[in-house]
Amino acid sequence: MTSPFFSGRSATRRTLFKSAGAASAVFAAAAFTLSACSTGPVSSASDATATGSAPQFPVTIKHLFGETTIKSQPQRVATVSWVNDDVAIALGVVPVGVPKNEWGGNAQGSTPWKDAALEKLGAGFGSAKAPAQYSEADGVNFTEIATLAPDVILAAYSGLTEEDYKKLSQIAPVVAQPEVAYGTSWQDSTSIIGKALGKDAEATKLVADTEATIKDKVSKYPQIPGKSFIYGNLEPASADGVNVYTANDNRPRFLSEIGMKLASVVEDNSKGSNAFFIPWSAEKANELKSDIFVTWVPDAATTQSIKSDPLLGQIPAIRNGALVADSDNTLTLSISASSPLSLPWSLDTFLPQLAGAADKVTAAVK
Repeated sequence: MTSPFFSGRSATRRTLFKSAGAASAVFAAAAFTLSACSTGPVSSASDATATGSAPQFPVTIKHLFGETTIKSQPQRVATVSWVNDDVAIALGVVPVGVPKNEWGGNAQGSTPWKDAALEKLGAGFGSAKAPAQYSEADGVNFTEIATLAPDVILAAYSGLTEEDYKKLSQIAPVVAQPEVAYGTSWQDSTSIIGKALGKDAEATKLVADTEATIKDKVSKYPQIPGKSFIYGNLEPASADGVNVYTANDNRPRFLSEIGMKLASVVEDNSKGSNAFFIPWSAEKANELKSDIFVTWVPDAATTQSIKSDPLLGQIPAIRNGALVADSDNTLTLSISASSPLSLPWSLDTFLPQLAGAADKVTAAVK
């Protein structure tokens, strides 16, 4: 049942950004050769600049591998990983190239929230202004990105290695993750990308507006705040059948932001770790104490297998009926790779699921 996108044991997150085998010079040469060509749709960066004082460039952004200086407002923006394209689009900038959503995406390798935002910008997939799409199934697609001749590459939310960063930097300035791989919050991603695109004020407003939307929707479910939770991946009948996501991951981070409390067993066992998950033996499943347990499943049958599993079924929240087992890949993607576009889209479906589990907790106490 392991999700190719979300399991901690899956190598996807650790290898999705592995370096390609071609020499760095190939990509640098491609970038220089194509720099005068328009091989992809033109970014709307300048068109979308808000009225008022012009953005001040150059700007320098610090990140895990040092710092990157962007000399002038980018016109051709390429992105890697997830989230970065959502943020750029939410800020009114249509990238020249974005990765396909190959897990949790729709038939055109996109998402409902991204499609809606691009349509508003007159750049829906299939139109002349749409971003080019490239696969990242085998790692960073250096060749495709170089072909698009970007003047900035956004990777504020990513797992770039230093080798990846160096190769991409021969194509264009790279805005890499600030610290932990896949650990950048959507707020920080928005702030960083806003600075890179000369849209600081717009980014600040976008964060505030998104947080206000979340707060408003959560207020309709007063049973959710205060409940403790564990967000993990469960595999029935497997001795190492549990992975538990830490506070470094956007899933627990989101639940904490809406007033829930990360279970102390997770906090205690992940102190000082930069990992986004910790493995947990199914033999000790009964020690995973929380009010609510949230997980991804491929289908309803797996949910029943988890509940009836002699080990996993002993997780307190599951035993009490407070299991949120989501089988909608797109919904799971919207929370894991959370962005100012994906979160508002997800809440009307996800919050009722959490509220239902919270109600079970309240009923169990009575």
